[in-house]
Amino acid sequence: MYEIAAPEVQVGGPSIQKWAKAAGILFLVTILAGGIGEGILPGAFIVVGDAAATAKNIVAADTLFRLSFAGWLVEAICDVALALVLYVLLRPVNPRLALLAAFFGVVATAVFAVAEIFYLSAGHVLGGAEYLKTFSPDQLDTLALLFLKIYGIGGMLSTLFYGARSLVFGYLIFESGYLPKVLGAVVAVSGASFVLGNLAFAVGYSSWKVFELPVFPALIALTGWFLVKGVDMAKWDSRARALDRSATS
Repeated sequence: MYEIAAPEVQVGGPSIQKWAKAAGILFLVTILAGGIGEGILPGAFIVVGDAAATAKNIVAADTLFRLSFAGWLVEAICDVALALVLYVLLRPVNPRLALLAAFFGVVATAVFAVAEIFYLSAGHVLGGAEYLKTFSPDQLDTLALLFLKIYGIGGMLSTLFYGARSLVFGYLIFESGYLPKVLGAVVAVSGASFVLGNLAFAVGYSSWKVFELPVFPALIALTGWFLVKGVDMAKWDSRARALDRSATS
């Protein structure tokens, strides 16, 4: 079988540390943009079970509503870039598993993109377009809240794939030898929490959000480590050369 080759890196040189720094920067932007786009702003608009109040909030702050969507767009770009960067960093451990994790990350972003269509559509139906006047104001409010509920379901589903990505990446970090095992364990636990949260949500467990608690500490740990420490270049180099030798033998 043919292997998908990683982008060229300078074995034994500082290039791999640049990839690690890039991972740290991308994680940092993801935390900031995602925190705004998925956490702070949507929560300021949505009133659970109250379509009229939710619609009023969106109409009163349409720019902020769209800003939350823009925040997610930034996060999405970073997530796709992270799929490549993390693949490069962890390919020497196991190229197939690193590629699988990258695929999980891209699929997660694609699923969330579908969910975000419904999020933006909620604002669109409240925009006062002429063709929407066939609906009553109450119907439009209800439709907007329905779109936001679908957005929430889609967003939750995307975390299943983010969780699978983190489980695999956590394992690869743990086994790498050039990144700390405790970091791999923390990332894997955060991935498992996302997967368990989805299962809890699927069976109707009302407190499923409790499973998301380990995710933020894992993101902070990854961001800090890649920005400050990076990878052990000598050990990364050793594993990369061993992989190259096995591929050519």
